[in-house]
Amino acid sequence: MKAVVCEQPGTLSLVTRSPPVRQTDEVLVRIRCVGLCGTDYHIYEGNQPYLAYPRVMGHELAGEVVEAPAGSALRSGQTITINPYLPCGTCRACHRGRPNCCCNIQVLGVHRDGGMVELLSVPEDAVIDATGLTLEQAAMVEFLSIGAHAVARSGARKGDRVLVAGAGPIGIATALFARMNGATVTLTDLRDARLAYAASRLGFTDTVRGGEGAAELLRARSDGEMFDIVFDATGHIGAMSSNLSYVAHSGTFVLVGVAKGDLVYADPEFHKRETTLLASRNALRADFDRVIAAIRSGDIPDAALYTHGFDAVDMPTRLPRLIAEADHVLKAIARF
Repeated sequence: MKAVVCEQPGTLSLVTRSPPVRQTDEVLVRIRCVGLCGTDYHIYEGNQPYLAYPRVMGHELAGEVVEAPAGSALRSGQTITINPYLPCGTCRACHRGRPNCCCNIQVLGVHRDGGMVELLSVPEDAVIDATGLTLEQAAMVEFLSIGAHAVARSGARKGDRVLVAGAGPIGIATALFARMNGATVTLTDLRDARLAYAASRLGFTDTVRGGEGAAELLRARSDGEMFDIVFDATGHIGAMSSNLSYVAHSGTFVLVGVAKGDLVYADPEFHKRETTLLASRNALRADFDRVIAAIRSGDIPDAALYTHGFDAVDMPTRLPRLIAEADHVLKAIARF
């Protein structure tokens, strides 16, 4: 079978591998679509903190069931997506119902080889029914679940004033679910093209370009009080450090993006707000279920999210181009 391997930062190879051998508690899946996100770009650029090379990338997955365990409700040919966060099931976090931050978590495409392959065998518990979704829609469930989880963590509700920093895929996913919860959403980003796209295609018309002068504009947009909830989806250590200043007194700061390095905050600024600081990692099964329901109901503008598509065998040449054209890429999907 064909597989795309990131041998080392900056080097992708199309290789041939033996098909996986399905274990008794696993489902053999024919991968059809693989979404690309910031994690994959960071792996290619050498900026992913949890990874060792070489690695088969790919954790935003959609495919069809080839073979399932005896007695499984899954059927051959069924459209599915995959929860790529494989927990140990025995640690403290797992026992507390938080497998998304399992102490020994294995994320497909990060800690272990992922889905940029023609065939993949995964635990049955990781396979999620996506009947009624197109394969492209199913490949977008995971990244949307990241946003859904961050919003669920924050407790965002009707009447909240929300700022989302970073208008890439994860930021947009977060903004969509914050809006579904009834919050008023403002977007900020350093890239004008991303803000323009979010306004024209996704209805996020309250946008502020980051950088010089942004604080004054955001203060004006928030009646001088800043934002009840700030989501940082930049994945940039400088932004993650400075965006505390946009949190209103009594507000919540949610770190959705991940970056290498240490975060440092001025304690007086942090304390005087009585800031609630949250990290949001991965997603739970309930988040996947919410996203699938939202796609089925038409609440997700998936056609506007899916901006680039290409054959997976072209990944070695297409991925560098997607990075170079990042201002105009929201969600790229590779097809097998």
